[in-house]
Amino acid sequence: MPDAPSARPDHPEEALEAVEDALLEGDRTFTPGTARSAFSHRTFRIVYLGAFASNIGTWMQNVVLGALAYDLTGSGVFVGIVTAAQLGPLLLLSLVGGAMADAYDRKTLLIALSIEQAVFSVLLALVVVGGDPNRVLLVLVVLAVGVGNALYAPTFSAVVPILVPRRDLAGAISLNSAQMNASRVIGPIIGSALFATVGSAWVFVLNAASFAAVILSLTRVSLPAPAASGTQGLHRLLEGIRYARSHRAVGQVIVTIFFFSLLALPFITQMPKLADENLGIASRSTAYGLLYATFGLGAVTGALSVGTLFAARDKARLARGGLVAFAVLLAVFSLLRVAPLAFPTIYAVGAVYFCVITSLSTVLQQDLDDRVRGKVLALWIMGFGGVVPFGGLAGGWLAEQTSVTVMMLVGAAVALVLGAVMTLRPGPDEPPTEAAVA
Repeated sequence: MPDAPSARPDHPEEALEAVEDALLEGDRTFTPGTARSAFSHRTFRIVYLGAFASNIGTWMQNVVLGALAYDLTGSGVFVGIVTAAQLGPLLLLSLVGGAMADAYDRKTLLIALSIEQAVFSVLLALVVVGGDPNRVLLVLVVLAVGVGNALYAPTFSAVVPILVPRRDLAGAISLNSAQMNASRVIGPIIGSALFATVGSAWVFVLNAASFAAVILSLTRVSLPAPAASGTQGLHRLLEGIRYARSHRAVGQVIVTIFFFSLLALPFITQMPKLADENLGIASRSTAYGLLYATFGLGAVTGALSVGTLFAARDKARLARGGLVAFAVLLAVFSLLRVAPLAFPTIYAVGAVYFCVITSLSTVLQQDLDDRVRGKVLALWIMGFGGVVPFGGLAGGWLAEQTSVTVMMLVGAAVALVLGAVMTLRPGPDEPPTEAAVA
């Protein structure tokens, strides 16, 4: 199998690498930009599989944390607080993580931050032993896990695109999105079953153990050093913001993901309340785990579709059409009151949701300057994950003042507006996307 080069090639060198790949592959050829072509690169494949195993553990913990918070209090607001502790650091610390990703050895950073998250997951298990944990201590330990993830996520996101040639970037992003969401299928099923039988502590212990997979995979590969941009201090932190402001497509993707995550996705953090009130599905049940897993399975399908079925489609147009389809499906889902119909509907919601996310990510990264990749992707992560818990808090408040249905209909309206007004195209007079960074 061909391996990725030590650094992502510029366009003139891609032809040479294509010849080298063809020689190594013999008669096996892959269409550039597809998922199969990206997976043919050994370094990408090893890191990808390690991250997949670790993310299964992460989603076991994520789904159980939400269900545990609701089980302890019956409050959508407390579910939002726990989610904010878990994901809120992404909003506050992602810029720091992105700057670190573009300045320090990424392999060392990823291993150290994996260990940090594993240690605090074990502490989380100790906190919940006994069945009536201290609420403040629970939130603080979840916050510590969230801090590690906030620094880890920009670094890992900056690594994935440089493990394949630029021509295979869309396929790599599609596969990475797929593994993130396949873990949403497997993790909740395992986590919910364990939560219902042996309690939450064992789920958190298993998540801690799952970090061994990504640590082992990183020890088996060499990662390219980050390209130097020449900036220091505060200028380094703000470099991604300046880049997004000077490139319209990049800036519009960042704005879209911020508003989409903040206002259209609160239903995800409020899933336990939604399932209980609208569908009669208890949060501490196998049925709830299956509902969440069905959403994740749809997301896997949507993510893979970008690198397979829609590999040749214009990603900006795909994202805009997907936002409109998401709005319609979310509105339908909000009105359902029959559990059996909820499963195919939430599958479709998940599929369109991650078709949009993967398409937006491809638009963002396809011509991104490698010298600011970590810092720009930190902005993406702030929008994709960092604002979600705050949207969840606001959504929890709105759901308690009105209903979960109203909360979801507001989200559908926001997605519809974004699909209508965002072009996701470069401006006519903007500087080239690979121009020197100021």
